[in-house]
Amino acid sequence: MTSKKTLTGSLLSLSTGLLLAVSAIGGATASSATSQDLTQLQVASTPVSSPQGYWTPQRMRAALPGDVLAAKAVARQDSKGPSSDAAVESGAPTRFAGAAAQTPVTTALHANEAPVKHIGKVFFTLAGINYVCSGNSVAARNRSLVATAGHCVNEGPGAFATNWVFVPGYINGTAPYGQWPARSLHAARNWTSGGDIRYDTGFAVVARVGGKSLADVVGASGVEFNQPRGLTYKSFGYPATPPFTGQTLVSCSGTARNDTINPQFNSQGISCDMTGGSSGGPWFAQGDTDAASRADGFQNSVNSYGYGTSSTTMFGPFWGSTIMKVYDSAQRK
Repeated sequence: MTSKKTLTGSLLSLSTGLLLAVSAIGGATASSATSQDLTQLQVASTPVSSPQGYWTPQRMRAALPGDVLAAKAVARQDSKGPSSDAAVESGAPTRFAGAAAQTPVTTALHANEAPVKHIGKVFFTLAGINYVCSGNSVAARNRSLVATAGHCVNEGPGAFATNWVFVPGYINGTAPYGQWPARSLHAARNWTSGGDIRYDTGFAVVARVGGKSLADVVGASGVEFNQPRGLTYKSFGYPATPPFTGQTLVSCSGTARNDTINPQFNSQGISCDMTGGSSGGPWFAQGDTDAASRADGFQNSVNSYGYGTSSTTMFGPFWGSTIMKVYDSAQRK
């Protein structure tokens, strides 16, 4: 989550005028660019080496909550004003069905949860420092895709992570379904080039383990984009900053409301007191069935940031057309 409970101070205004003018890149014009060209301009990706064996139990315990990375990215934007870029919220509502439904878990505003196979912890290295976030296996053509926060794959702005690994179903230091190393990382250029909090979402394509894909082993959540605002959500994560330990899964529930402190962020928040380490955990929207009140609904946001050390609201980015382009590019890898 970006700044969650460890985000110090109030966030100032930030802008996002990043890679909006196609004509400014390579002399191309918006009218001449193909749909694929536009997608490539909006998506940043990199292959990554994530060797098995790096993440020992000792390194996992010592990893820092990744929300500090989002806090830095937001702080760098404090002198910029709102942008007119509307791509984050354009497009028709879209959803992609997932695989293998999961066993129900108890709905609560803030509750300890039983492990969920497709939700897990994310470990990675940036600038020589080891971090921890949360993530979720999502439906994809390659059946090997993990959704998390943008600051859990890229410094925003800055370098992509190394030693990136997903541990689904993590519980008390164990990896019951193994460690799944990333082979490529993906995020919106709005995030990788400027740390624009509106696009704080990333995807990792993980390698096959034991000849099987991630979705074969733990299943995958459906995803959806450009959905109405103000839905009711249940979010999940592994908060690691006190009073939490990061060893078990936690959930929060609530009806989304706009960020009135920084409305230009275009984010929505739900009542939640999860802390650092829960960054990147999935938000499941409650819709036409009761599935999303558990952990097998359609995902359409991630834990991103909060205000102050005693935050009672978790904010997540609106999954619009740009984030959908990142998802589509990643699922084809």
